[in-house]
Amino acid sequence: MALLTEERVRQMSDNGTRGPVVVTREDVLTPSARSWLREHRVEVVYPQGRGEEGEAAGKYRTLFGAVLMEKPEHMTHLKGNILVFKDHPRIAFRGMIDRLEAEIALCQQVCVREGVSALAEELEEVLDFVRHFIRFDVLEEPVGEVRLCGMTPAELRERSHYPEKYFGQGHFLIRYTDSPAILAVNKVRTVARQTELAAYRAFRDENGGVTRDDILLGLNRLSSLLWIMMIKLKAGRYRKS
Repeated sequence: MALLTEERVRQMSDNGTRGPVVVTREDVLTPSARSWLREHRVEVVYPQGRGEEGEAAGKYRTLFGAVLMEKPEHMTHLKGNILVFKDHPRIAFRGMIDRLEAEIALCQQVCVREGVSALAEELEEVLDFVRHFIRFDVLEEPVGEVRLCGMTPAELRERSHYPEKYFGQGHFLIRYTDSPAILAVNKVRTVARQTELAAYRAFRDENGGVTRDDILLGLNRLSSLLWIMMIKLKAGRYRKS
């Protein structure tokens, strides 16, 4: 029998950045080891289909080593049969993606009412881009090349930083006198920013680094695009339909 201390599981999981920790039926986790695994959300794997203390493995597993036959209401799927609490950072991130999609659709309605259908169509491309982020997370797929409305990440950054150079309209602060379309796009932009922060919380490690730079980059450039859209609206660059 092997006694797995906190120090030992830290070594086994490479300080929690790579995991998982494989625990055989002969191993015993100390209370401090269990606490560290739970705090750092390190997955515990029991090989040969056996659960902790040698019982038959259940239908679901958790990141802190529990084996369950039923899914509790306060837990949800992280991936496959792995369950996490519903306030897990990656679940919170997925919730923000859902909210961002909803705000984009509402913004499209406003744009159509305001006679800027061309912008509503551009936002359809944005909506399709955002919908892929759940897949990027759940299936751990790379975001790949980012190109939004024909612009690369570098071009999006350049145009959002120097709008007067490209659109004849400088940076501005929103006011209640701005058009409903501008205000609607601005709301989407703020939700995109909140989603980016949720992504950082979901994918950061204990040292403050991130494991999904591609997701952070995609969301950051999305907010740049939304600011460009506001600039173009302010400058009258969208033809009324």
